[in-house]
Amino acid sequence: MKALIAMSGGVDSSVAALLMKEEGYDCVGCTMKLYANEDLGVCATNTCCSLDDVEDAKSVARRLGMPHYTFNFQDRFKEKVIDNFISCYERAMTPNPCIECNKHMKFNELYRRALELGCDKVVTGHYARIRKCDNGYHLMKGLDASKDQSYVLYAMTQEELEHTDFPLGELSKDRVREIAEEHDFINANKPDSQDICFVPDGDYVAAIKRFSGKEYEPGDFVDMEGNVLGRHKGIVSYTIGQRKGLGIAAAHPLYVVKLDIEKNQVVLGKNEDLFSKDVFVENINWIGPEELPETFRCKAKVRYRMAEQACEVTRVGETSAKIVFDEPQRAITPGQSAVFYDEDVVLGGGIIKC
Repeated sequence: MKALIAMSGGVDSSVAALLMKEEGYDCVGCTMKLYANEDLGVCATNTCCSLDDVEDAKSVARRLGMPHYTFNFQDRFKEKVIDNFISCYERAMTPNPCIECNKHMKFNELYRRALELGCDKVVTGHYARIRKCDNGYHLMKGLDASKDQSYVLYAMTQEELEHTDFPLGELSKDRVREIAEEHDFINANKPDSQDICFVPDGDYVAAIKRFSGKEYEPGDFVDMEGNVLGRHKGIVSYTIGQRKGLGIAAAHPLYVVKLDIEKNQVVLGKNEDLFSKDVFVENINWIGPEELPETFRCKAKVRYRMAEQACEVTRVGETSAKIVFDEPQRAITPGQSAVFYDEDVVLGGGIIKC
């Protein structure tokens, strides 16, 4: 059996490679070149596509006796991830680029490359699990709840699950670092990346302007009744639930409650104005092989870092659904993803429309 290991240069993918070797797989390491660092306005050592990261991946591959390749996916990444990121913000949505990257790069482009190389598996360092069932496969949460990454993997298909392995799914992050130290990996204590990879300084507005070459038209801040409160710096600068950076003096804290593209207005309100029970979700990928009923109960979450919440889901067509949460949820944001869970099993997920 042969496995293609996606190696970012970090400790997780390095330990994933080691574990696959120990299982007896013939392993090939690869690092995806997704963009040119110079295009980000940063030096070439600041991001996950840096020369240092590639060298770290190559160092681990050499130690494990694996060949290592660097694949240039810059054009595809720009089309499917960066351009989508910009388009979403311009349409008053807040995207999750990690989900798009997993969907289009790791489990599409990389899977195709794996087939070309005669590999049976694509392997990544995600903290999630795959379980074979009678008629297919289930995507499941990682056992370490603090590191579980199943939320960003909901776009996977049955075919992709069949040919993917997540060796870290039953491990804790502490144990992964211990394994790396035991094998003298150069990146055993390397910090985890915290920012969006192509926005390494965290300034996503500057990144949007740099990539798009545009300036965005200012408009009015208004309250819930439509009264003008001040001027905003362009719709792309704001997201639902935002409080900081508004520059509006008021008797109580103000939050972004709505973005109105047609009027180029940012609607501000109180914290209580951010809560709602109903969510409409589209472009849903239902992962499991089982057919779900038209209406069912489960748990769902509408942001990566939140606990799943009890809800009722009503399917509307093949790829759309309405969620009604048992309790109101704060700052449900168009463009983010709603992901459905049955205990540890990921049922599917899609993009929040409203």
